Amino acid sequence: MFPSNHQFSGQPRALAVVETTTTSIQVDLNEASLVSRDEVQNGGFSEAKSIMESSEKLQDDLRTLGMKIKQHEDSLKLLRNQKNKLDDTILDMQVKLGKYHSSSSPVVNKDESHLQSEHETTEQILRHEKSAAGILCQLKAHHGSQASHLTLTKDVLGVVATLGKVDDENLSRIFSEYLGVQTMLAVVCNTFEGVKALETFNQDGCIDKTSGLHGLAASIGRSLDGRFIVICLENLRPYAGDFVAEDRQRRLDLLKPRLPNGECPPGFLGFAVNMINVDSSNLSFVTASGEGLRETLFYNLFSHLQVYQTRAEMFRALPCISEGAVSLDGGMIRSNGVFSLGSREEVDVRFPKTSTMLEELESYSETEKQMIEMRWQKEKLEEDIKRELALLNTAKFNFERKKQDFVKFLAQSSTYATQFQAGRR
Repeated sequence: MFPSNHQFSGQPRALAVVETTTTSIQVDLNEASLVSRDEVQNGGFSEAKSIMESSEKLQDDLRTLGMKIKQHEDSLKLLRNQKNKLDDTILDMQVKLGKYHSSSSPVVNKDESHLQSEHETTEQILRHEKSAAGILCQLKAHHGSQASHLTLTKDVLGVVATLGKVDDENLSRIFSEYLGVQTMLAVVCNTFEGVKALETFNQDGCIDKTSGLHGLAASIGRSLDGRFIVICLENLRPYAGDFVAEDRQRRLDLLKPRLPNGECPPGFLGFAVNMINVDSSNLSFVTASGEGLRETLFYNLFSHLQVYQTRAEMFRALPCISEGAVSLDGGMIRSNGVFSLGSREEVDVRFPKTSTMLEELESYSETEKQMIEMRWQKEKLEEDIKRELALLNTAKFNFERKKQDFVKFLAQSSTYATQFQAGRR
């Protein structure tokens, strides 16, 4: 490449800057002329005029080639952006289809009586009769909607196990095991004032068994044993990113894992936080600062926990896992370098399941058709990218060759200029 600070006199205009992704080439038209215009006019040398004309033609050729390079690079950038967006759309569809095909016990055409229902989840909680969750469920069972108006419980949204649903029995089992029974039974309050109302203390700093949740337990002939977890939504650090566009469930727009080759790891089904379905009755709930259950409660419970179809696929995706992962066949990574091995633990409190797969079959069939169309579009884009890349490489090759011609021309012009100046002496 010829130096941009090399000055030649006599030519008043400058060649525009041509930018490429790999090199930035600037040619100054002042460099082109080695013979001043005054000398050309005074001397009338035909050789000088020929040099100037040849210089301008070479520079015009370089300028044209440079513009072609820029056009091809812009087109390539646009095509790659379109492909990346298409990849994300295809991945979202794969996740949706993956949830349908993921169950080791398919629901379609089979008896669904074994599936977890809301009633069964409540029954499971009630079996923990000496827990805070069990006592609150008993209160709701006996007093119905009036229970939510009591001073003690008006700030309580519910129990973790009752605030979310899942599409698949395996998801219910693995998510419940990941959280553990104590977290599944955690009481969820909106504000810290609600937390304080659940437990009070006497002057000696001991728990007052006659008030709060302890007093409520005593009033129905129960005792509250041991510790219990209470989650305060207003004190959680909420998710601060974007949401999936046009999604009624307001799922979080999390960055999907990518292998070094840019592809999504095989077997990746999605993020646990987005696989929880929030009931329509709770979708409208927001904290005082405007956050919903997904970006507060479930984001703090699951964060970026990834879900894979098999343990083998999860292990192969280790370089992409930053905050834990689970697989539908029982694999579990708590965090980087922390693995849960051994037999699966059957947690006796699980998330209920949403609508049946039969009701969603038509939607999944449509998704499969759309994904076939998207893959065809992706193949077409990949061909367009290959063609545009070939045109870009050809333009760069021609530019380099023309640049070499120009450098040779400058050298020849310099020799002529030296001889001309010597002749004038």
